[in-house]
Amino acid sequence: MSSTPGPDHVFWKYLKHLILNNMCLKKIMYITNACITLEFWPSHFKSATTVVIPRPNKDSYNMPKSFQPIVLLNTTSKLIEKIISNCLQFHIVLSGFLDPNQLGGIRQCSTTNAGLYLTHLIHTG
Repeated sequence: MSSTPGPDHVFWKYLKHLILNNMCLKKIMYITNACITLEFWPSHFKSATTVVIPRPNKDSYNMPKSFQPIVLLNTTSKLIEKIISNCLQFHIVLSGFLDPNQLGGIRQCSTTNAGLYLTHLIHTG
């Protein structure tokens, strides 16, 4: 499956190469920090494009169920949202705001970690 850019016409593969450059990464972090400090999310980060794709192997394309809408979000804003999400998660875990049993959706807390924790509880019980 290939990646399709959003309204900003930026592909993920280009952003991945950009953030390998320290200066580019610092600029993206500067934009991220500015968004947080100013409590402002630029309108071009909120834009999206909807593309309607016909589903394969349908007898008739007269019905709306024969099509799949796909929403393409601004790629740069998705990157910044990931940065903010990772920073928030890091600070939440570091500050001890999460219950130690909270494993779902937390980085470095996979099903393997959950299994190890459960095994530990069984052995200590």
